Amino acid sequence: MAEGTVTFFAEKLSNLILQEASVFGQVEGQIKLLRNELEWMRLFLKDADSKRIHDERIKLWVNQIRNATHDAEDVIDEFIVNMDHRQRRLNTLKLLKCLPTCVGFADKLPFIHELDSRVKDINVMIGAIMANRSKYGLGDLVASSSSTTDQVAAHKEKRPPVVEESDVVGIEDGTEEVKQMLMKEETRRSVVSIVGMGGLGKTTLAKKVYNQRDVQQHFDCKAWVYVSQEFRAREILLDIANRFMSLSEKEKEMRESELGEKLCEYLKEKKYLVVMDDVWSSEVWSRLRSHLPEAKDGSKVLITTRNKEIALHATSQAFIYELRLMNDDESWQLFLKKTFQGTSTPHTLIRELEEPGKKIVAKCKGLPLAVVVLGGLLSTKEKTKPSWEKVLASIEWYLDQGPESCMGILALSYNDLPYYLKSCFLYCGIFPEDSEIKASKLIRLWLAEGFIQRRGKETLEDIAEDYMHELIHRSLIQVAERRVDGGVESCRMHDLLRDLAVLEAKDAKFFEVHENIDFTFPISVRRLVIHQNLMKKNISKCLHNSQLRSLVSFSETTGKKSWRYLQEHIKLLTVLELGKTNMLPRDIGEFIHLKFLCINGHGRVTLPSSICRLVNLQSLNLGDHYGSIPYSIWKLQQLRHLICWNCKISGQSKTSKCVNGYLGVEQLTNLQTLALQGGSWLEGDGLGKLTQLRKLVLGGLLTPYLKKGFFESITKLTALQTLALGIEKYSKKRLLNHLVGLERQKNVIEEKTLFPGLVPFSCHAYLDVVNLIGKFEKLPEQFEFYPPNLLKLGLWDCELRDDPMMILEKLPSLRKLELGSDAYVGKKMICSSGGFLQLESLILIGLNKLEELTVEEGAMSSLKTLEIWSCGKMKKLPHGLLQLTNLEKLSLRGSSYHESIEEIEKAGGEDWDKLRKIMC
Repeated sequence: MAEGTVTFFAEKLSNLILQEASVFGQVEGQIKLLRNELEWMRLFLKDADSKRIHDERIKLWVNQIRNATHDAEDVIDEFIVNMDHRQRRLNTLKLLKCLPTCVGFADKLPFIHELDSRVKDINVMIGAIMANRSKYGLGDLVASSSSTTDQVAAHKEKRPPVVEESDVVGIEDGTEEVKQMLMKEETRRSVVSIVGMGGLGKTTLAKKVYNQRDVQQHFDCKAWVYVSQEFRAREILLDIANRFMSLSEKEKEMRESELGEKLCEYLKEKKYLVVMDDVWSSEVWSRLRSHLPEAKDGSKVLITTRNKEIALHATSQAFIYELRLMNDDESWQLFLKKTFQGTSTPHTLIRELEEPGKKIVAKCKGLPLAVVVLGGLLSTKEKTKPSWEKVLASIEWYLDQGPESCMGILALSYNDLPYYLKSCFLYCGIFPEDSEIKASKLIRLWLAEGFIQRRGKETLEDIAEDYMHELIHRSLIQVAERRVDGGVESCRMHDLLRDLAVLEAKDAKFFEVHENIDFTFPISVRRLVIHQNLMKKNISKCLHNSQLRSLVSFSETTGKKSWRYLQEHIKLLTVLELGKTNMLPRDIGEFIHLKFLCINGHGRVTLPSSICRLVNLQSLNLGDHYGSIPYSIWKLQQLRHLICWNCKISGQSKTSKCVNGYLGVEQLTNLQTLALQGGSWLEGDGLGKLTQLRKLVLGGLLTPYLKKGFFESITKLTALQTLALGIEKYSKKRLLNHLVGLERQKNVIEEKTLFPGLVPFSCHAYLDVVNLIGKFEKLPEQFEFYPPNLLKLGLWDCELRDDPMMILEKLPSLRKLELGSDAYVGKKMICSSGGFLQLESLILIGLNKLEELTVEEGAMSSLKTLEIWSCGKMKKLPHGLLQLTNLEKLSLRGSSYHESIEEIEKAGGEDWDKLRKIMC
């Protein structure tokens, strides 16, 4: 970890020397000397970081280097803050016309002298630390200039497929037994428990059962929630309720008892299945049981836990399944799957490696997590006997350090990582236990923290995605959900691996996680994560720490006192995430080092004009908030991700000048994500100059701006991957309102955007997701109007009068199609034979005039999911539905299909057998 700290700061210092030569002035020599010393230290740390766990002397030496690097970073960053304050003071005096001509240089001297003195002291300190290498017998450390594991790949590798959880061997017998427990008819709601030690595969087994067709169709409704050690009854109830029904914003704020009553009332007449994964306390069931009614026969609750006493507290012994360890053969088969990642491997090679391989597997003692992680480690090594024997020796050393065999193996896999992956792995530990981590957010955080190193002409985001795939390849994080193009939408970290990350991070002073802010934090912590409790108090009592660089809160954040302290004392923040709040200070511009700013929750928010001083800001995310953003936001030329989909730009962007001319969106040439409400800022050709833009989401009423110039700008954005127009926030929430009769949110504009015509998208080779809300005269029939590699298309409020399927079914790559809210206002839709050959998901919601859907034989041959919601005039199931041999899920809500279903049920036979298995 110390190698990463030094490397990241050395790169930062090199960039500053190039960019701020005039600022450093007379101390440039000392700064360059510091940079050179850092380069030498980094080379020795390649060797020392791996040896520190074996030798306390090396550990001390490494810690001293890390501390000296942090001190140097503080000195430089504080100097930049002071110079910024000085410059703003001088600018104010100039405006007041009271600045003496001699003040400028004289005012700068104290800062220069202080910086010179402090950097000299640090250089002396670093020299002494380096001298201690030989003085205390550490001279055998090698200054390695290259390492096969530490070199960042110069290009993207085509990685083989990762062994998914469903591929884990040895749980087949448990799958059938747990399934029978869940499907056994009881006169009242009952609880089934899966019990086993950490890393044994409880969640994997539960998911495998939960996703089986016959289990899915056995229950009226289902929900999966993660519980974990950070147990909060109200949040679990809210999570369950959100999965069963659509809650208004007011209902989401209900107290625990009110929420429980609402959930109980909803489930009272339903046969339901609720999975509570990773339960650590008997209190969980004691608090929640009264809100899960017993009225409907056959309802089940499935609990996974490490503690059998918790299982016995909730159910009888007859409904407990104790997960066993894998036997030697199962462990070996899983190890081979993971190590060779589905590639064809000669039997002779496997025989040659069998002896050390089986010894390695034996160290895992039947734990699937240990086998998978070790297999991930071996997949990166040479497939030779000496290489595997070296890993075996390392395992034996780690296991000699303590009784926890699994944790020893996980620690070995962590220490084998190259330094640039160690930081990324540890950072995953900041997220709450069992949470689903949005891949895009994680990547933006890695970028803001400086973990991603440039290589060639690749974007930092692409390099970061490679880092993520490598961690997945090594089984150190897991894929939770994939995008339509197969990429990672979200990921998750096993709780044992998260425990390891939190422990290693604390030891390396990388970050600390705290669930309570009522005690004093260590003064040397540089990244602080808060998971619980409202920040209502003045946190100045806790955060006496000018070294803090990242403050991430997953709790609610309220109170002006907290903000006042941050402004007065913590000026060096790089990352700031404030949890659920709508409060931003007027002086947010004080945090000039800030690269990542995110607030969650909903409500009105107004960004202060001082936002324009955040010249280093890369990512701004205002969550579900609505409000205004000053047009001075266009000054922030380092912005890569501007995600304020429900906010408007205030002021006239074409009335103010900057260095490069008029101030407008064209200044943000680094932008890759832009999500904003439409406005006058769209006028002109500024949008077309954002050639790196990958995701464009424009909400609100766009009609006044959809002119020829707008679409000509879009044609220039050839790097686009996602395009969404007329969308406040694209999600099913808006469409679920059709089912429950809720009013649209206040900030949703009732007027519809009009699309007078679209320009061809034939040049957009990367554009694979398009979502449009607004009225069309008709869909273009010429296929050059559609992106050549379109995978997902969503159309809403289009009021198309001609059947859109005649055109859309010919799109060669389309995998997901969503038509909603009167996208089509005709009575019949026909999917022709041979059409939609790649389509896997078809969703129809709120097509209020649709009466009949026909699927001809040979159409939609790949369809797996069909959802038809709130299409009130459809009385019969789609004609030809049962010919879809690959259909796995049929979801019908808010429509009158009862007679049609009853007819098929009475007829019985294969048709009814298939229909009942796919309905959910």
